[in-house]
Amino acid sequence: MDINSLLQPFQHFGVNLGLSRIEALLANLGNPHHQVPVIHVAGTNGKGSVCAYLSSVLTEAGYRTGRYTSPHLVSWTERICLNEQQISAAEFCKLLLEVNNAVNSEESPTQFEIITAAAWLYFARQQVDVAVVEVGLGGRLDATNVIPKPLVTVITSISREHWQQLGPTVADIAGEKAGILKPGCPTVVGILPADAQQVVRSRAQELQCPVITPQPACEIRPGWAEYQPIFNTNLIKYPLPLQGQIQLNNSALALASLEVLQNQGWNISETAIINGMAKTQWPGRMQWMTWRDQKLLIDGAHNPAAAKVLRNYVDTLNSQNITWIMGMLSTKDHADIFQVLLKPNDRLYLVPVPDNSSASPLELAKLAYSICPQLNLCQPHCDLNSAIEAAFDLTDSLVIVCGSLYLIGHFLGQIIPSPN
Repeated sequence: MDINSLLQPFQHFGVNLGLSRIEALLANLGNPHHQVPVIHVAGTNGKGSVCAYLSSVLTEAGYRTGRYTSPHLVSWTERICLNEQQISAAEFCKLLLEVNNAVNSEESPTQFEIITAAAWLYFARQQVDVAVVEVGLGGRLDATNVIPKPLVTVITSISREHWQQLGPTVADIAGEKAGILKPGCPTVVGILPADAQQVVRSRAQELQCPVITPQPACEIRPGWAEYQPIFNTNLIKYPLPLQGQIQLNNSALALASLEVLQNQGWNISETAIINGMAKTQWPGRMQWMTWRDQKLLIDGAHNPAAAKVLRNYVDTLNSQNITWIMGMLSTKDHADIFQVLLKPNDRLYLVPVPDNSSASPLELAKLAYSICPQLNLCQPHCDLNSAIEAAFDLTDSLVIVCGSLYLIGHFLGQIIPSPN
């Protein structure tokens, strides 16, 4: 059996937040999560790149490092890594079979809970020194939130996304993300909206969690940044391979988290930090690619905050002609994304997101024109490949594929076949 067939029976359970099912499942498996030291990372945007920085540096420092992230772009195996290497498909299948056999028939877990249990089992058996674990959705009731005492928790950013599950306001969402805080455990917090900051700090005070809020790093030259540590005065200069101004924030959050570990006795040298940061990879996020000898930019940009970050980066490139190729899920805030992304004279092609609940390209085109009627061009296309071909028929244009991580995964897996 392959991974898809093993996970398919749980697909119809969708999003169903709560800890009772995952706790029962993990108990049946011998509570493997109790054997794993954890850095737990939540946030609306930025948590994936923070996990990538942490995992890369800790691996470089010589620690046996697990990483659990979601969603994947091309292969399920991307979600579970050991020392920056994806789990093998065969090993993943063995774990899934074991997890499936431990399921209590009275209350079936969700697909995400099954995968999360497999990750805990894998990390425990591999005897990792640390696992960097990304929250799937929210925090308080997320299946990853079964850790009684994490080494450090991180909240990268908070904006209004998944409000259907997490609550209508930023303060509500902050309350859910602050659910990963644990009594006495230090937390590293990014720059948050005032109402979100108040909620997080109030919860931290209630639980007596030390709060570390680092200042963003400073760019000292293209591809290099400088960070002022929280606990000493020695500046750290390091390479910054991920694109966009936002990485000055995200990398500072990762470095502050590493400082917490250093204070706990972990041996993480400046050399390991520099080399680990240099080797960090986080595909599909502001990533330059080549398509038939043509250069293009890909990025998820699946919510308004991420779209704003992408637009800010694109504006630094000083390109006179911008062509967006976008597909979005039906559940996303399409109007808010268009408002921050589109500018007069931009070109826009809308495509479906394959194998997902996709918004209609025709309806998106109408919405985009109503929000930015000065668009140079706005056309729906039946698929991503034809849209890219049409975009490159236009000369002298910067082409960007964005709007959904699932669309980016399709691009990487279908337009550019996976090496696996």
